[in-house]
Amino acid sequence: MSEALIGETEFDEVGEETGIIPLSDPDMTVDDLAAVDAVLRSAWISNGKAVDDFEEAFAEYLGRKYAVAVPSGTMGMVLALQALGLQPDDEVIASPFSFRETAHAISVCGARPVFADVDYWSGTLAPAKVEARITDKTKAIIAGNTNGHPAQWSELRDLADRHGIALIEDSTEAIGSTYKGAPVGTFGDCSVFDFSQPMAITCGEGGMVVTDDIDIAVALRRRRSRRPEDRSSVVITATAPYQAPMSGVTAALGLSQLKRIDEILAKRKLIEAFYLSNVETFEGIKPPYVGPDVTEIHWFLYVVHLGTRFSRSSRDAIIEDLRVEQVEAAAYSAPLHLQRHYYDLGYRRGDYFVTEKVADRAIALPFHTHLAEDQIAFLVETMKDASINVGAGSAIY
Repeated sequence: MSEALIGETEFDEVGEETGIIPLSDPDMTVDDLAAVDAVLRSAWISNGKAVDDFEEAFAEYLGRKYAVAVPSGTMGMVLALQALGLQPDDEVIASPFSFRETAHAISVCGARPVFADVDYWSGTLAPAKVEARITDKTKAIIAGNTNGHPAQWSELRDLADRHGIALIEDSTEAIGSTYKGAPVGTFGDCSVFDFSQPMAITCGEGGMVVTDDIDIAVALRRRRSRRPEDRSSVVITATAPYQAPMSGVTAALGLSQLKRIDEILAKRKLIEAFYLSNVETFEGIKPPYVGPDVTEIHWFLYVVHLGTRFSRSSRDAIIEDLRVEQVEAAAYSAPLHLQRHYYDLGYRRGDYFVTEKVADRAIALPFHTHLAEDQIAFLVETMKDASINVGAGSAIY
């Protein structure tokens, strides 16, 4: 096992740590630093061999034919939509319940985002609600593996095939999770990953789009960037590209972490076990929901769902109480349809009841490999006290 260098917080006794317990803390090792150092000392630190190696390794990890490295998950989604032929008058169905706002890519492309509500338990798109939103203008469905929980991919795939529309998988929060034995990232016509904090693979920024369709892969690469040797190509220069490659430094860090992804995920599973053992003493909290077809789940953050006795303001008060005690927590999601851009498109509170109900009462707690069991016991106990302070009693689904 690699020696961890950074991110460990001194913790003398419960509740008396020397600094804040952060929501996220990247898992970095001497191997990661050495990989970055090697690129920085090389003759080429831009989009070169390190990026090629990362793309090849990531495609192999998922068992997909092609992987295209990009500077962010949102840019990856923009490129994916354009590679699929999205036009300004098209509609794309997406979830309004998301921590990673990759759905913004729909508007960036000039198309119209059409939201569908989510399943109450998993937080993923509900297929029946998606089908009700399909029109003759619908070009694609973007479905996410919310907080690491795989969506209902069999139903969504069947739905997309029957209506002849593209299915894009937003796997920004879910690397390592599996659905019916297959890894997330293998269900969409193309699938998007993100490597910004607080992902399990954290490169500062960066993303990857994977696909088995060579036409999509070629279109992604032509729109992403152009290499010097391509400047004289009549075919390639027919497409105006973004300057949106991944740097060699980012790729080196990503490849180093990918090589030990099983180790990183195993350590995160241990943190999950610490949480489960402590929340059992918190009357009313249920273990995180896992759907019947989910064969492996790796949480993005540890999300606690408060009961209907809690309001959005009481949730915010609990988060503030945790911060006073040096525990960083956050509302898991600010529903997209309630943000100003989408308000201007005509969306209003009350449009997506389940999303609003869940989002108003979801708290993301620290979740990373540097947490100690006594820290988790302390923050869970602090949350118990905070829930009593707001006068709503214990948490419950």
